[in-house]
Amino acid sequence: MADRGGLDDEAVRARLARVDALLEVVEQAPGPTSDAALEAVRELVEVYGEALARLVRLDARSSPRTVTDDELLNHLLVLHDLHPDPVGERVRRALDDVRPHARRRGVQVELVDVDGSVARIRLSGGCGCSSPPDEVAQAVAEAVRAVAPELTDVDVVAAEQGASVISVDAVLSRARRPG
Repeated sequence: MADRGGLDDEAVRARLARVDALLEVVEQAPGPTSDAALEAVRELVEVYGEALARLVRLDARSSPRTVTDDELLNHLLVLHDLHPDPVGERVRRALDDVRPHARRRGVQVELVDVDGSVARIRLSGGCGCSSPPDEVAQAVAEAVRAVAPELTDVDVVAAEQGASVISVDAVLSRARRPG
């Protein structure tokens, strides 16, 4: 989590005045672009209002996990670089969430490491080919990017598929069996 000093009251008032001035400019511009911009602002304000309402409803004895377990609040904490959990822990939880999807396709998901701003993830199983199934790799990468946008790369690779080894004795014993 980044150390954020926050804005003092004067800075907040200045920002709100700037927002009002910008909205006036947008409101005066005719056409679908200004309509879309105003609608986007209304939707964003509604989402942030819902987030504040959820925070107000929390019991003072609630753990920080209660806040991070709420999908909307968790998203806003990530978006504003305020999440209390380290990036590696968030990546592990995202992989836990996507594992059932991968398992249904015969793919195992393993976090290799989170090094600096890169997460390395290994996929194994599946079709047995050298590259991971695109759908699973994409789902894994999207899940990780959603919880850790500060990462510059999510490297999803297929595990090395070793050649299957069959002993000579097993081959010869089958060849010697009758019929």
